[in-house]
Amino acid sequence: MRHHFKLVILILAGIGIAVIFWLFFKLNSQKFQEVCFKDYCFEVEIADTPQERARGLMYKTSLKENEGMLFVFDKPGIYGFWMKNTLIPLDIIWLDKSKEVVFIKENAQPCLKENCSVFKNQKPAKYILEINAGKVKELNLKVGDKLRIL
Repeated sequence: MRHHFKLVILILAGIGIAVIFWLFFKLNSQKFQEVCFKDYCFEVEIADTPQERARGLMYKTSLKENEGMLFVFDKPGIYGFWMKNTLIPLDIIWLDKSKEVVFIKENAQPCLKENCSVFKNQKPAKYILEINAGKVKELNLKVGDKLRIL
């Protein structure tokens, strides 16, 4: 009987350790990068898998002033973005493979209904940056500006 009790305790301890390692890996697996336009930098979460790109900033209730998300695609293309289940207004910036701005959608508003507008670039883009609405205007960003990824 006592041997079974020790075995159960060892199994539970092993499961507990496995859960702690899984949580540690999960919490530290988010990828962050600093990106800059001129002298203004953003701390961005990188979304470079289909799952991360599909989730995007859905359900986030806020971003700090210098936070955002950088979507990275395998190859340049026309990528539509919508605000489905996104709770904060965003500026969306499409960048080509050389990180030059090719299209900007300012002040994209949250969409909690079924049919949301889709915003698309006209020129191929490899990166899309989402930041707080109003930042494009505040920083005077325009097509042709270059993003630096540090």
